[in-house]
Amino acid sequence: MTMELEFLLRLFCAALLGGLIGLEREYRSKEAGFRTHFLVAMGSALFMIVSAYGFGDAMYHDLQRWDVSRIAAQVVSGIGFIGAGTIIFRKTENIVSGLTTAAGVWVTAAIGLACGVGMYIISIGSTLMVLAGLEAFNYFLHKFDKHKPS
Repeated sequence: MTMELEFLLRLFCAALLGGLIGLEREYRSKEAGFRTHFLVAMGSALFMIVSAYGFGDAMYHDLQRWDVSRIAAQVVSGIGFIGAGTIIFRKTENIVSGLTTAAGVWVTAAIGLACGVGMYIISIGSTLMVLAGLEAFNYFLHKFDKHKPS
């Protein structure tokens, strides 16, 4: 398989896995849904691919040192800003909302980065754990809500 096809597979995997998480969030009517998670995962994968493979000619120059993890670190920082935009504090109710959505966007970026370097098993496993965690949280939340007095 040529490298370009491998890169497309990585992008497709990231988009698919991010989209699955986004579908769950969309189904729950959360702030960040399918499109956001899809784009975050695919964009993260693309940044990782460009970071690791986009500077091939320049990376082996004797006078320079390149660190492919630097772009991944910047993705993590940048996603923090997107996540922060989903967190809202309602002073009148003394409630913070959007933390799970922010964490979902954050982990979706990590899954995209993992896809970008070709770590398919970890990416798929992480996605399944995220979906299981979100569903388990929702199940137990509803279980406890039923026992609350009206």
